[in-house]
Amino acid sequence: MTDFRPISRTGLPPVKPALASRPSAELPRAAYLHIPFCHRRCFYCDFPVVPLGDRADGAQGPGATSVAAYLALLHQEIALARQGPPLSTVYLGGGTPSLLAPAQVGALLEALQQRFGIAPGAEITLEADPASFDQDRLLGWLAAGINRISLGGQSLDNGVLAALGRRHQRTDVVEVAAWLDAAKGRGALRSWSLDLIQGLPPFFGATVAGATVAEATVAEARAPADVLAHWHQQLRQALALGPPHFSVYDLIVEPGTVFARQQERGQLRLPDEDLGADLMEATAQVLRQAGYGRYEISNYALPGHASRHNRVYWSGAGWWGFGLGATSALGGKRQARPRTREQYAAWIQAGAREGELGGAEGGDGPLGAGPPIDELLMVGLRRREGVPLRQMLGQLGLDRQAESELRLRLAAFEQRGLLRVEGGRWRLQDPEGLALSNAVLREVLEWWQEQRPGAAAGC
Repeated sequence: MTDFRPISRTGLPPVKPALASRPSAELPRAAYLHIPFCHRRCFYCDFPVVPLGDRADGAQGPGATSVAAYLALLHQEIALARQGPPLSTVYLGGGTPSLLAPAQVGALLEALQQRFGIAPGAEITLEADPASFDQDRLLGWLAAGINRISLGGQSLDNGVLAALGRRHQRTDVVEVAAWLDAAKGRGALRSWSLDLIQGLPPFFGATVAGATVAEATVAEARAPADVLAHWHQQLRQALALGPPHFSVYDLIVEPGTVFARQQERGQLRLPDEDLGADLMEATAQVLRQAGYGRYEISNYALPGHASRHNRVYWSGAGWWGFGLGATSALGGKRQARPRTREQYAAWIQAGAREGELGGAEGGDGPLGAGPPIDELLMVGLRRREGVPLRQMLGQLGLDRQAESELRLRLAAFEQRGLLRVEGGRWRLQDPEGLALSNAVLREVLEWWQEQRPGAAAGC
């Protein structure tokens, strides 16, 4: 699971005419490929995915025909893309890309190699579900060119995993982690990451008290101290697995999900803001003491193991996006592919051309020479290094007065030590400031709207 979400879109993007196939230094060096297939849809997931059943496999048996048909479209889209410079990062996300066989993964990487080239030393990541592959398949992916695995563990508590709608169990995570650690130790795998979810409903911690999730109800929700104790236990168990990188996400209830329906019925009780901040602070403290640097709100890494691909999103740089529901960012413009297989197939078969220099029309509209300032602030303030706000404002023709007005608006955060301003660079302090990032971002975006009367955020 990656912190970057595809932008929803209805209808078909317009078809573009053929483009000259010439490299351009202005085109992206990062590519995201969306593999939408899963065994089942998790209760919190609103991504464009296609559940195939627990027995599905990308290469044979149930679901294989559907997977093959989709991969043919994905190959066609890559072949239609404008040629650009060699890729420095590639990310296969989903969905569950680990349903794919090594030959299928290798064929996709070969398609990218043929169209763009893959730079020496490129980071090539595959998202993996712990219950979707065996050790032989892992070795096959590594031989095909994968050098980083993002493991969607989410929890090491079987009760929590069941309540999330996950198929795997704790033993699957432990076993796969051992395989990844061994592969890294012998140099076959460059790095790997473990995903965890914090901020789960308090009653998910019922197993701490010996109860089952089925026995736990909203009325029996665990006390905050129990939730924190359970989370500390989860972090200790996760650290024992030795991942070089952690992605630790808050649970977000998205419309249309199983969790959203449970919440509407009063069956889902989320931690309040104070408990959520305590959980985030506990994560930061435990991982910092274990030697992990926090380089983005949700991401922690040992030295040399930060995700280069995810930093592309947070830096405001562009990227190619291929596949169902994927979004590309080219020359300051966005384009999202259709979210249904039928519409995606129609778009591809109509001869759509992805990657026009300066962005493709029919996406989310022109955004100027690069991402808008509100978006740059949103992603920039999530990073440890923050944003060079003074420089950004100068490029937009805004003077020091605009910066002073924003600083006055955020004075309370600065006085509390949550926000730090040094030499025109603004950053949130770790962990307290990052824990309250949403409150800061709301103020920043409201201020930006006042600088552009009548404009909508992101336009």
